[in-house]
Amino acid sequence: MIIKNKTIVEDGWCVLRLADGQEPDSVTVPSGPVIVPLAVWLAQRETLKARIDVGVWLASSERPEALGADDVAKLPVIAVDFPKFADGRGYTIAYLLRERSGFKGELRAIGDVLRDQLYYMQRVGFDAFAVRQDKDINDALKALSDFSENYQASVDQPQPLFRRVSRGAA
Repeated sequence: MIIKNKTIVEDGWCVLRLADGQEPDSVTVPSGPVIVPLAVWLAQRETLKARIDVGVWLASSERPEALGADDVAKLPVIAVDFPKFADGRGYTIAYLLRERSGFKGELRAIGDVLRDQLYYMQRVGFDAFAVRQDKDINDALKALSDFSENYQASVDQPQPLFRRVSRGAA
């Protein structure tokens, strides 16, 4: 189960992670909806781009620019891996994918994804969340409505609060 567009749904995708010793150019990508590591996508791009059921995941140390504009336009899902709760690089990756690359598909957070992060992940463009298995997904869903207003501009609200509120003359 994942949270997608503020609803708990069945996850139709599997995430491919390379085991020790597996090489990106020789690993077998299974049939069916699969999200592959960026290294696998880059090594097997010519074969994988013909499939409509392949997405890509980026490690927090990878740059979203490694995906070409054609890839970003055609991929149905891009995931960003959070290796640990305290690693915030994935927020920047998501923001860049939405704002600079213009990614319109599903942007999913995977890895060490906890309730406390969801509201802020949503602000930078994530619309799907694979909450850590040992956490309550129903409780995590509530995090998406923790706050009723945002002061700062971001992907989900391009205007800061002071631009959205009209004030009378003093």
